[in-house]
Amino acid sequence: MKLHTPPPLRVLSFHLHVERSDNDSPAELATEPLRSVPHTEFGMTEATLAISWMIERAFPRQKNRVSLLKLNIASYRWRNSEHEWLPLDRREAVTPLVAGGKLAGRSFTRESSVGFSDGEICGPHRRRHAMETDPMTTPVAAGRLPVLAQAVAAPLSRAAIFLVATLNPGSEHRATLRSFCRDLAALLRAVEFRDLEGSLSCVVGFGSEAWDRVFGQPRPAELHPFREIRAGARHAVSTPGDLLFHIRAKRMDLCFELATQLMARIGNAVSPVDEVHGFRYFDDRDLIGFVDGTENPRDAAVADAVLIGDEDTKFAGSSYVIVQKYLHDLGAWNALSTEAQERIIGRTKLSDIELDDSVKPTSAHNALTTIVEDGKEIKILRDNMPFGRPAHGEFGTYFIGYSRSPRTIEQMLENMFIGRPPGNYDRLLDFSRAVTGTLFFVPSATFLENVAEDGINEEQAVEDQAAAETSSPNSQERDGSLGIGSLKGDTRHE
Repeated sequence: MKLHTPPPLRVLSFHLHVERSDNDSPAELATEPLRSVPHTEFGMTEATLAISWMIERAFPRQKNRVSLLKLNIASYRWRNSEHEWLPLDRREAVTPLVAGGKLAGRSFTRESSVGFSDGEICGPHRRRHAMETDPMTTPVAAGRLPVLAQAVAAPLSRAAIFLVATLNPGSEHRATLRSFCRDLAALLRAVEFRDLEGSLSCVVGFGSEAWDRVFGQPRPAELHPFREIRAGARHAVSTPGDLLFHIRAKRMDLCFELATQLMARIGNAVSPVDEVHGFRYFDDRDLIGFVDGTENPRDAAVADAVLIGDEDTKFAGSSYVIVQKYLHDLGAWNALSTEAQERIIGRTKLSDIELDDSVKPTSAHNALTTIVEDGKEIKILRDNMPFGRPAHGEFGTYFIGYSRSPRTIEQMLENMFIGRPPGNYDRLLDFSRAVTGTLFFVPSATFLENVAEDGINEEQAVEDQAAAETSSPNSQERDGSLGIGSLKGDTRHE
């Protein structure tokens, strides 16, 4: 019988003290105590968000007059032997977090956590029952805590850095990477705090080989190397990549600073393979002149599109991501008429309106990348970015697609490169060629927080110990191996 105990997560206990004034009236003091909030890596950003919601709920008419907020945070950790949450020594006091009713101008994103009060989760515009969850928080089995996803669904940004690296041989580099997983959230907060309006975020993903080397078992159910596709002159290449960092912000200097700090932390353990600095081009257009990402899912549909659920319960709240770097022949593309370009893309160039099916070719880009199963369209989340070096004649698009299963994006690529039916391929590929291609797994933020130094996640260690105690005496004990399997036999499309 497996033990189901809470993993060793932090718990923060809040006590809110708000001072508000009504014009010439004497200052009035009010307090709003909050219950303990169990959550992984519930840092200052998330605490500020939770408190802001409480202010809006407690003082809806005077919230613009809130002038001072004091917040005491106590950190706790679960100790299984005592079956209770025990306080740690670390304690923080922050004042002020709020000035003039404005939370330091912070624009909170979907990856931020939620606050609990009186058995309810308080959102920015409404109340929700305690059984409901934040869109990027995945519920788990009864008796277990929610799982917090990485910032996969962070809002579209003006700047991004896509950094791909391989893990160097050696157990010391593996240990460095495991330690880095636990430190990533704190490193991000340190850089983010320098500009709270910058919307800095970072997603880290792991390739198939890297997962086996760094984490071993259990293994994500659908993780495998990127599957190369060849069809005539069209080639979706498969290129090396053990680590992906997707860094986003409103300003490139924030992205640059975080990338610098990341590499300073793990630089000796990895070798860079590719680094692309992307930018938002006018009104979210690609360098070929069309708006990119119009059909991205929104609101609650985001979690359904990108977060793993019951299909792989050990990795609930995680995602898959595929990246490809495309280079465009802009000279040849711009030689086409606008009407010809629109038939290739399937949308009007100026207004971004989808062409009617009566005039849109079946080979249009948006037709081939629409995946329907059982009458329902299966969405992915794109955050593509233009990049380039005009002096070198380099103009490109960095494709990045998140999904709860890599099969969705793989089917899109098959439709594009091979055709649906075969031969009815995406004519955009006559002007754009893929020069990289890698598949990564994006574990949840909860998973990263609980990576243990000894090579086994602490929660998994509890389950493994319970399984060993109930197994027969002749059963084979864990040998500590990484469980590296063969990568041969991956499907190639010719």
